[in-house]
Amino acid sequence: MKKTYAQLAKQIEQLQQEAEKLRRQEMGEIIGHIREAIAHYSLTAEDLGLGPKAARGAKAAAKPAAKTRRKSTKAKTAAGRAVKFRDETGRSWGGIGKRPQWLRDALAAGKTLQDFAVQ
Repeated sequence: MKKTYAQLAKQIEQLQQEAEKLRRQEMGEIIGHIREAIAHYSLTAEDLGLGPKAARGAKAAAKPAAKTRRKSTKAKTAAGRAVKFRDETGRSWGGIGKRPQWLRDALAAGKTLQDFAVQ
């Protein structure tokens, strides 16, 4: 039996809620591990690049991207170019210039550029 649009929309909403719940749960666990490591190694904000000295140049880079809803697959990068590659966390690259570190790391881990292509 074919599903209706309304049924699919409801299923999508339920899956998005479930995914957000799991993300928050995993994030809590990760934050716990990070706090343990910080305490174990007596790390400071400056050690992590978050201190006053690092804040001048890397303040914008240290802040997480704001969570926004995407209305179009033709999203724009900060420079106004169309996004051509995006990972599951929302980080994007327009395909021009040096590849960002997150993409280089993923490629080194065995992923392909096609895995990140925006449709």
